Amino acid sequence: MVDGSTETGGGTKVLVIDDSNTIRRSAEIFLRQGGHEVVLAEDGFDALSKVNDHAPQLIFCDILMPRLDGYQTCAIIKRNPRFAHVPVIMLSSKDGLFDKARGRMVGSEEYLTKPFTKEQLLRAVETFRPAP
Repeated sequence: MVDGSTETGGGTKVLVIDDSNTIRRSAEIFLRQGGHEVVLAEDGFDALSKVNDHAPQLIFCDILMPRLDGYQTCAIIKRNPRFAHVPVIMLSSKDGLFDKARGRMVGSEEYLTKPFTKEQLLRAVETFRPAP
């Protein structure tokens, strides 16, 4: 399912970028239960190649990651004309006003605080997925 060739009926192709295996697996389970196709990346560099290879319709991106943080990753994705339209939702364990503002400055559409629930994740996909 990760190769991009199988599109589930009505599902959205979602990229989840997080250095925590637990968060990646939780998000994958919740999103698959919601009927979505999931691609996983463990850091910003991994994510950039997967964005290019899989062309996700929606991206969840952790903020605190080694090598390339979520703000930098989001900014790079948004600077690419091919992916500038793809909604990016920042994930963070911090719920600060500054973090939310900084996320918006680099182009993110929304901000979810971890740990998130299945309902929060699926609601975000419904809100931001592209129209068919």
